[in-house]
Amino acid sequence: MTNQEILNAAMRQSAVDSNCDPGDFRMNTNKVVVSAKMENARRYLTLPFECDLVSYGNNIVASVREELVGMVESYINKYQVERCFETPNLHVLDDELGKYNLRVCFMAEYFLPDMNCLVELPCPYELKLLSQNDFKDLYRPEWSNALCADRRHLDVLGVGAYDDGRLVGLAGCSADCDTMWQIGVDTLSQYRRRGIAAALTSKLALEVLDRGKVPFYCAAWSNIGSVRNAVKSGFRPSWVEITAKSKEFVDEMNR
Repeated sequence: MTNQEILNAAMRQSAVDSNCDPGDFRMNTNKVVVSAKMENARRYLTLPFECDLVSYGNNIVASVREELVGMVESYINKYQVERCFETPNLHVLDDELGKYNLRVCFMAEYFLPDMNCLVELPCPYELKLLSQNDFKDLYRPEWSNALCADRRHLDVLGVGAYDDGRLVGLAGCSADCDTMWQIGVDTLSQYRRRGIAAALTSKLALEVLDRGKVPFYCAAWSNIGSVRNAVKSGFRPSWVEITAKSKEFVDEMNR
């Protein structure tokens, strides 16, 4: 795949998730659409959205419940695109959402592979390709970024790093939608800063591409280690997303 084909695939998926047209993300003006439950959306999403903002850098596409259309439209057209995703401007949105019993909840940056940079990186330890059957005993806290116990049926492929037979690093990918698989990675604390995570991530990304799927990687903006790993592995920032949830949902996450 070329970089343009990869980006196009991501925009098509975002369009399904947001209930809009892929071309909407390339516009120079913002767009607000009413969210809907979509059959081919990313499988971990809860649709319809209350309020979800996506930007690939050109504009913002907001997918919201109908009664929020005017408020969100006013917000995203008041500030610069990038400012809408950060404080202090984000407080304006959060205050308005509060009137509807909502709060800003998830904030993330998503990365796609750069085919000019993605290569299999060296690893000081043995790497093994893992299938779904190999994961059954690995749903433990130390591998919680690579595998998801709540959606283990989606974990389809992985790469493990082994030190004399001991698993010390693991990258896994989940089949979050028909065309794109998400990569997560963990390394045991005493084995970090040895290039293991980047070696695992880059190898798994190439394996995903070989299967005709687009690998993608998600990180919180404040997770410097994860962002550095994405870049070192050959991924580049591609889109950002903010999602609001009910106050009760947010409160439960904060307990």
